[in-house]
Amino acid sequence: MTFDPAALRAEFPILALRPHGQPLHYLDNGATAQVPRAVLDAIMRHETGARANVKRSVHYLAEAATEAYEAARNTLATYLNAADADEIVFTSGCTAAINLLAHSFGSRLDPGDEVLVSVLEHHSNIVPWQMLRERRGIVLKAIPVTPEGRLDLDRMESLLGKRTRLVALTHVSNVTGAETDVARVVAAAGAVGARVFLDGAQRAPHGPLDVRGLGIDFYACSGHKMFGPNGIGVLWGRKELLETMPPFLGGGEMIERVTIERTSYAEVPRRFEAGTPPIAQAVGLAAAAKWIAGLDQEAVHAHLARLTGRLLEGLARFRKLRVIGPQGLQARYPVVSFAIDGAHPHDVCQILDRHGVALRGGHHCAQPLMDAFGVAGTTRASLACYNDSDDIDALLAGLDDAMTRLGR
Repeated sequence: MTFDPAALRAEFPILALRPHGQPLHYLDNGATAQVPRAVLDAIMRHETGARANVKRSVHYLAEAATEAYEAARNTLATYLNAADADEIVFTSGCTAAINLLAHSFGSRLDPGDEVLVSVLEHHSNIVPWQMLRERRGIVLKAIPVTPEGRLDLDRMESLLGKRTRLVALTHVSNVTGAETDVARVVAAAGAVGARVFLDGAQRAPHGPLDVRGLGIDFYACSGHKMFGPNGIGVLWGRKELLETMPPFLGGGEMIERVTIERTSYAEVPRRFEAGTPPIAQAVGLAAAAKWIAGLDQEAVHAHLARLTGRLLEGLARFRKLRVIGPQGLQARYPVVSFAIDGAHPHDVCQILDRHGVALRGGHHCAQPLMDAFGVAGTTRASLACYNDSDDIDALLAGLDDAMTRLGR
């Protein structure tokens, strides 16, 4: 599939809506991206032609469902460049994937062992490690953030030590759009024997990944941010590490043999997929991954860089507005957050909504980062491949109106 922004928009039925009588300018992709027809069609075909539970039956529908589910696993393994499809664990989302890692990998940690996160993290990559600290007595340390909204990697190296067992960081910030220098993190963590986990929720929608090439040990991503359905996510882990980890949840499918006295567990990845999995969601996510991979990635990235640059230039003309994060395009993705002096982000978003512009306002599940910048929240625009110049122009025009209405 080649990249044609105008044609691309037509693949997303929801973008034809006209909220408040205005064209829809959807700029809340960092929270949830929209779904193309290719994904909707894949889910419909599965639900009308192969809906059944997987693995346990031998009738036609069950076999078709099992085949579709495992094919989805193979597709995600290709998208992430995993060494083996068995390294793909389906979860209910990125949050569930991180909780799984915190419980299962974390169960092997001893009191005094250290996990290193950062001030830049989404709450989903902070709270599970705090809960682990309460259960296991680990030490949780945080890398500070630079004034530009990037990880202070100089400080990171001083926080690593012989008790560091895991470095758990965002791949791309959901607030500042800053991309983590993964190579530097991996090198520093490797020097002390620590494993590396990346929260890829904001990076995974922007094209296939090479988790092996990154040199990391675990990766998580979420379907609804990847133009796929809700209720599905992936935890990737090196197979040799997953095999050392105990299950997170107990129930059907994750077992080998159960007696009243004891249970033996299935091999990976099944030991981490208790109960009926999100089958249709996995099929939809696989269709989304294929759809993304079919785009001209170089053209998409260039298009989004142009739009991000146009947005940053437009925001710079507002005197009482401060962009939270990188001011340029280097090592960043199309997520732009800003704060307006004396204006609440929700008020800004409500006014923009009357212009058909969908933004997100608040702390974005990143309260430590808000504290670091001295704000309660920000207004955030997050772009996807179907956005165009009209969306940016509508946002800037809506901000003119918001500034007037709010007396800024």
